Amino acid sequence: MSERGRMELVCPAGTPATLRAAVQAGADSVYCGFRDETNARNFPGLNFSAQEMADGIRFAHDHGSKVLVAINTFARAENTEPWRKAADTAVASGADAVIAADIAVLDHMSTNHPDTRLHLSVQAAAATPEAIGFYADAFGVRRVVLPRVLSVQEIAALNRAIAVETEAFVFGGLCVMVEGRCHLSSYAAGKSPNLNGVCSPPEAVHYVEDANGTTAQLSGFTIDRYEAGQPTGYPTLCKGRFKASGKTGHLFEDPVSLNAGSMIVAFREAGVKALKIEGRQRGKGYVSEVVRAFRRAVDAVEQGGTPTEIDSILASMSEGGRQTTGAYRKTWR
Repeated sequence: MSERGRMELVCPAGTPATLRAAVQAGADSVYCGFRDETNARNFPGLNFSAQEMADGIRFAHDHGSKVLVAINTFARAENTEPWRKAADTAVASGADAVIAADIAVLDHMSTNHPDTRLHLSVQAAAATPEAIGFYADAFGVRRVVLPRVLSVQEIAALNRAIAVETEAFVFGGLCVMVEGRCHLSSYAAGKSPNLNGVCSPPEAVHYVEDANGTTAQLSGFTIDRYEAGQPTGYPTLCKGRFKASGKTGHLFEDPVSLNAGSMIVAFREAGVKALKIEGRQRGKGYVSEVVRAFRRAVDAVEQGGTPTEIDSILASMSEGGRQTTGAYRKTWR
């Protein structure tokens, strides 16, 4: 359990303003990253400079929250210096934990900063006792962020077999990648979240307007078409609409958000120590509303109640206005 005697609520922050909003909305911990390719949300306008990180950590600590710094992409073989520098800067700034996936980063942290907590990123896709045990024994990992492919029953069985904390995603985006290893993005744009911190990179995005409306393209591939006056979306390949077998639709994935808020009790009974909200690319208004809703829900559970209204409260914040419990409740097995 967290220091407050309840499941820890881990919330996203893509900017200093969002960090402050998450803390003020009730986050136990905030996760964020530096403004470079060392974190898996490397988009223009997002993330923190070294000074902003230090200031953000100080603000969080002053308000009783923790900061977890994501250095969770995989270091390039020819130049690991940016990842080592990011790790050193995070520790110097007072980070409460570093979230990492690359063995080189984990080794650097365990060798040079053994007193700083290490959390294993979801990018490592560790989902078995053997894999998690390796990271714990070799690098002293204290927590593992679980891949979004396990049912609650599988998480419970896993927790009985491991000696480290587990953190589970409870709200936000879903994608068809294998936790960062996006073949679609790599093929179309030459970049992938686990290597470059970005899928569908902005420099590959183009909008073409004509008399019939707007076409959204990624590296020359048409991802979607919009009628005149219709709001246009960001052309993420996995959520594009394509024609196949004479039908047009979302071929890879429907626009839908994970919302497992109704399963907080089940997570607690399964031994999950922390609940994670996805959304570092979201604005402070979105983060504030989602964090407040989950703060109330977690507090209700800790007091013996149930988070009965969270689905309806957050319906408007979900992608496409649609929600799913993902793999946590597998009805198709």
